[in-house]
Amino acid sequence: MPFGDRVLQRGTANDDIVELQIRLAGFRGTLLDGDFGPGTELQVMQFQRDFMRQVSPTGIVDAQTFAAIHRLGSLHPIDFAKLRCPCGHCGGFGQNRFRDEYEPGKPQAEAFHRYEYPGIHRMLLWAVRALFHYSPGQQFLITSGYRCPIRNQQTGRSSTNHHGKAIDLDVAGAPGEDKRDDMSRCDAIRALLVAQSNAQTGWSAPNRKALEPANIAPTWVHYDVRCYDRKYLDDRFFCRTLAELDGVRPALTV
Repeated sequence: MPFGDRVLQRGTANDDIVELQIRLAGFRGTLLDGDFGPGTELQVMQFQRDFMRQVSPTGIVDAQTFAAIHRLGSLHPIDFAKLRCPCGHCGGFGQNRFRDEYEPGKPQAEAFHRYEYPGIHRMLLWAVRALFHYSPGQQFLITSGYRCPIRNQQTGRSSTNHHGKAIDLDVAGAPGEDKRDDMSRCDAIRALLVAQSNAQTGWSAPNRKALEPANIAPTWVHYDVRCYDRKYLDDRFFCRTLAELDGVRPALTV
C-alpha cells in the first residue's frame, strides 16, 4: 500500500513508518527502524506543532498530516543539479565502487568508508528541508553535495563524507556583511539544527545527524549522516533525482 494511504499512530507496525521517519528527519529525528514508538510520536507532534501550527498536536498521522508532509516537500524543492559531483567522470553520483573498503591505515569506521553510495541519503535531504522551514527569509546555497574520489583527487581532499552522506550549505549574506557576520550566522544555524532536529556537533554519538564544528566549518554548515549504523545507510535510502526523493511509493523496510 502506498505511503499516505493508511493512518499511522503509536503502536502501528507497518512499513510506512520508515518512510515517515525519513520525511520527518528534521523534526527532532529518530532512527529509521520502523518502530512508531514514543520517539516517533514526539517527532510527529513537533511537525504538527511547528509546520502545521496545531495548538494541540495529536501525534497521529492522518490525511491532514500526510498532506502537510507532502506540502513540506513541494515548498522546498531540492536542486539536484547542485548536488551532482562536478568531477566530469562519475556521472554525478559516484560509480558504486569500494564497498567495504576503508582508507589505508584508518579504522574500519564509516568516517573512512570509501564506498561511493548511489546518490544522496534521502533522510539528510528531508532534514535539510526542515532547516529551510525553520529559517524563513534565508537564501541557502548548496556549496557541496556529492564528491567522489576522483573529485577528491582533483581538489586535494581525502574525506569520504561527501560520497552521498553529506551536504554543505551557505547562506547568502546582505550587502556590507563580512566574514564575522557569516560565521555568526552559521553558528546560529548549527544551534537551530541541534535544538530542532536532534543533530549533534561533532561525531561522538552513534545514529544521530552530525554537524562539523565551527573550527572546521567556520563560514558554512556541513550536515551529514556518517554516524549511522550501516543498516541505516543501505543503498535503498539514497536518491539521485527529485522524483526519487519525493516519490509516493511503498515505504522501505529496515
